[in-house]
Amino acid sequence: MTWSLLDAVLAVLLVALAVALYRQYRLSSTLHAQLEAAAAELQHLQEACSRLAPAGVVHRLIADSVTAPTEAAERKVVTALFADLVGYTAMSERLEPAVLARVLNGYFQRMSDAIHEHRGHVSTFLGDGILAYFGALQPNPWQCNDAVRAALAMRAAIREYSAELEREGLPPVAVGIGIHRGPGLAGMVGSRDRMEYAFVGRTVNMAARVQSLTRIHKVDILVTEALRAELDTRFMLTPMPAEPVKGIAEPVVTYAVGEMRGAPPTEP
Repeated sequence: MTWSLLDAVLAVLLVALAVALYRQYRLSSTLHAQLEAAAAELQHLQEACSRLAPAGVVHRLIADSVTAPTEAAERKVVTALFADLVGYTAMSERLEPAVLARVLNGYFQRMSDAIHEHRGHVSTFLGDGILAYFGALQPNPWQCNDAVRAALAMRAAIREYSAELEREGLPPVAVGIGIHRGPGLAGMVGSRDRMEYAFVGRTVNMAARVQSLTRIHKVDILVTEALRAELDTRFMLTPMPAEPVKGIAEPVVTYAVGEMRGAPPTEP
């Protein structure tokens, strides 16, 4: 069979087209693999960033392509919870570093779980202290109730954890919790070299000061008048004598938190 010139040209074109398609396929496969790797790297980066800032903030910054982190800051009314491990100094002198780290990690994990389960987020660990917020990321009209429920869950968790430690021959642990509600600045703050999500204002200081009063009143959970006014009336509260605290002009009235009467209200 004799090929014509046209047949030869068509054959050459078909071969060229096949080569081009094969190269395009190889290129597409490479690009697909690169996109998958980039997506996995982005997911890994988001997870890593979520350890430094709440996941909701990280997603919002990525979605909005925020180049100036200070633009994400805004004034909010937030409920701040400050918790501190009772007797930590004495315990740190008794335990070996590896054992102490394990005890602390168990404490931090259980307290963080209780906070997250009640729509709060842990802002930072301060030594053996925990600073958490409710209503800082998204509007939450139940933030005060959520914070106190989280504190009650923390109380139950620390008792269970303390019993576990005693069974291992380790010293028991306890926690003191102070909760306050007030205004402040929420967002990404810091220097050019280091930014973090924070809530800045006197509300945080008050929560820390109230937590210190748990030692004086010999209770484990205290809330301020500002918080009490917003709470569900089924929470059992006991007024404590007013006490002076550093940085506050007037003595501070607080309320010790008992359990809650009846079933908790249904809130979304």
